[in-house]
Amino acid sequence: MSMIIAILVFGLIILIHEFGHFIVAKKNGIAVLEFSIGMGPRLLSTVRGGTRYSVKLLPFGGSCMMLGEDENDPDPRAFNNKPVWARIAVVFAGPLFNFLLAFVLAVVIVHFGGYDPAELTGVQDGFSAQEQGMQEGDVITRLDHTPVVIYRDLTMFMLNHGNEPIEVEYRRTLPDGTIQKRTAVLTPKLSEETGTYMLGIIVRGYRVPTGSFIRTLKYGAYEVIYWIKAVFKSIGMMLGGQVHSEDLAGPIRMVVMVDETVEESISYGVMTMLLNVANLCVLFSANLGVMNLLPVPALDGGRLVFLLIEAVRGRPVNREKEGLVHLVGMALLMCLMIFVLFNDISNVFFH
Repeated sequence: MSMIIAILVFGLIILIHEFGHFIVAKKNGIAVLEFSIGMGPRLLSTVRGGTRYSVKLLPFGGSCMMLGEDENDPDPRAFNNKPVWARIAVVFAGPLFNFLLAFVLAVVIVHFGGYDPAELTGVQDGFSAQEQGMQEGDVITRLDHTPVVIYRDLTMFMLNHGNEPIEVEYRRTLPDGTIQKRTAVLTPKLSEETGTYMLGIIVRGYRVPTGSFIRTLKYGAYEVIYWIKAVFKSIGMMLGGQVHSEDLAGPIRMVVMVDETVEESISYGVMTMLLNVANLCVLFSANLGVMNLLPVPALDGGRLVFLLIEAVRGRPVNREKEGLVHLVGMALLMCLMIFVLFNDISNVFFH
């Protein structure tokens, strides 16, 4: 059951990404040769309207093959014969649809499960929060001018902050309903119990109802923003040497994550399990959207770089040179995929 759910999760994310390319290409009159889900040999295939629709053996990956995408073709329906902004829209549509999928699922999660406010339920004795007069009910809104919307913003901020003083902005609701905005400077203190630096705040870590549809949309959108920020944070940590190559997760470990989520949450009911799986979908879909927009050759972001250069200078970059750059980028990406695959195998089966 977990394997089926994992395949459905990755299939949905890839389907939506490729459908974004597909539908915008069709709207711009570009001929789509094949729209496929999966990689490798075809299992099922049919041709309609000049497009072959395929389901392939391996459930990871997919493609939207367009006429004249990587070569010059005299056909007016070819990708490279369309206006540059039409081509930019087609390339950008894949990641955009991943963000839209993440948003829709996030709204569903927030509607049924609520959001996690950065609201204090108490303070710890002997720590800075208590000394500065913070108390239960205070809602943190900023940390060193970094906006705080949900509880997880606190944990992300504190991840690598250390023991430097932090300016905390928060709001307090008085008994008469008046809302006060307050500021305190908190100095992290080493906890002997946990071995980490702490501010001494006890925060509501569970989800609560939003109270309105507008707030549901707001916090649904912020769920996506949070995961996008988390992806960039992870990239920064990796470039800074705080995350090692062994920590990179590929398709096998992602399947394991889905499997563990299903196994751990199914005992709490089907709805809980579905919401937890949907949360993983939000994470994976936002991750795929961000990674595809990175200016790396062969990815959507790399293609967008060349298209934007063409839009600015009024003429395309030499097709052969661009193709060579994408070819080298694809080769490097394949090497990375092989490394991540073996890394997954090592971590899952030999640790």
